[in-house]
Amino acid sequence: QVQLVESGGGLVQPGGSLRLSCTVSGSNFIFATMAWHRQPTGKQREFVAIIYNDFTTNYIHSVRGRFAISRDNAQHTVWLQMDNLKPEDTAVYYCGLLGLGTDYWGRGTEVTVSS
Repeated sequence: QVQLVESGGGLVQPGGSLRLSCTVSGSNFIFATMAWHRQPTGKQREFVAIIYNDFTTNYIHSVRGRFAISRDNAQHTVWLQMDNLKPEDTAVYYCGLLGLGTDYWGRGTEVTVSS
């Protein structure tokens, strides 16, 4: 059974940083594409960042230069380093495992950017 567990969310002031983690069990992690999505309260879920099994990355335009996605195949973990956070980054962040036939998502971790 594939499980994804996110952690690292919290309350941070504008301009601050957070590092989200997502640990995966029960899958061929090394072959998977990993992604982060987010959902602000009352809005639709949106793509944030993605890292392919060849370590190629891509980001939504609004986070380019501020966020960095990375992975460690030995630890079955993907991270999202978030710097220079803005109030509009406030959302529940979800980690996803894609590209292995079935998509899996974690339960999310909440990020609040507020002074």
